[in-house]
Amino acid sequence: MEDTPESRDEEAEDPWAPPHHRRRGRRRNRATGLPTLLRLLARVLTLACLVTLADRWALLYAERQAADRLKDRLHLTAAPEVRIGGFPFLTQLLDQRLDSVQVTVPDAPADRVTLTRVTATARDIRVDGDGPTAVRGALVQRMHGQVLLSFADMNRELGASQVSFSAHGPGRIRALGSLRLAGRDVRVRADTRIQRDGDRGISTSVDGMRLDIGDLATYRPGTGRTEGLHLTRAAARRITEEADKIKALPGVPEIARRMGVPDRAVNAALHDEDELHRLTGAPRFLHRLTRVNLVDVALAHPEVLKRLGVDLSLLTSLTKLTRPQIADRFDFAFRVPEPPSGVLRVERVAVDKDGVHVYVSGTGLLLGK
Repeated sequence: MEDTPESRDEEAEDPWAPPHHRRRGRRRNRATGLPTLLRLLARVLTLACLVTLADRWALLYAERQAADRLKDRLHLTAAPEVRIGGFPFLTQLLDQRLDSVQVTVPDAPADRVTLTRVTATARDIRVDGDGPTAVRGALVQRMHGQVLLSFADMNRELGASQVSFSAHGPGRIRALGSLRLAGRDVRVRADTRIQRDGDRGISTSVDGMRLDIGDLATYRPGTGRTEGLHLTRAAARRITEEADKIKALPGVPEIARRMGVPDRAVNAALHDEDELHRLTGAPRFLHRLTRVNLVDVALAHPEVLKRLGVDLSLLTSLTKLTRPQIADRFDFAFRVPEPPSGVLRVERVAVDKDGVHVYVSGTGLLLGK
């Protein structure tokens, strides 16, 4: 063939090269291998989801079984809330050890009151059982919890809608309300101090008890110098402004002596209006009058109390109301149950705006059989 310029240009533009069979084969292998990898990943993910679902199902079943068992053993009206911590659950169960379990019990009965909420968190738990459906018991190495006794429940159970409780400083509670005595409503106030009693008890002591008869008088049960029935300062001032009432007071020698008024001053006041006003107008007279215990003179001089506006039937009812009787109305002491094994103790007690908080701890607690 003749070598022409045209043929040389065609060979230069399209040189010959062998077919690339190996490169096309790699592309086909990559394309066919990608779906295989996706199928493998899908199977792994599906298996992981199934295992996770099985683990969560076993966890929920174990939590429900534990809640039902606690409800029966504690005689609760509602099942408590049980939360088992740690993941996965099945491996913990196979190892017969749980990381943590939190239990919340609402409305647990405790002597005279209902505990609003009991929350306990157990850690390092050794399980005795053959699976989530056959747990025989557990040993709790460490536990801490909190008990709440709310003021709302105390108002309902102790106050009977007549007395309300509220925080009154660290470790103290104030009770305010009314009592029905001799057909009359009497305002009552008491201060309760709450404290730990031994390792497992909560005790209360009531002081500052006072019953107010309107703005006429205040009654404090007891036999101390400041206890008994005393006129309020407002009532004593009103009495000094009424001549018939004020004359009745110095006319009773026992009252005059208790007020520390000399006999000559009493005699002068009874015979001279100016001396009477001078005596009763002195600031010390009002102070002394409010310190006279009217209970001491009630039986001997009932006419004087009647003139002052004190109902004798009410006074009789008040004197029959002793300190222990009043204190019992505000008593909410209780004890945490003694565990069959291990140690369960009260760490401290605190009073907050919502109620009384009791903090407990435990070690070596054996649950179940």
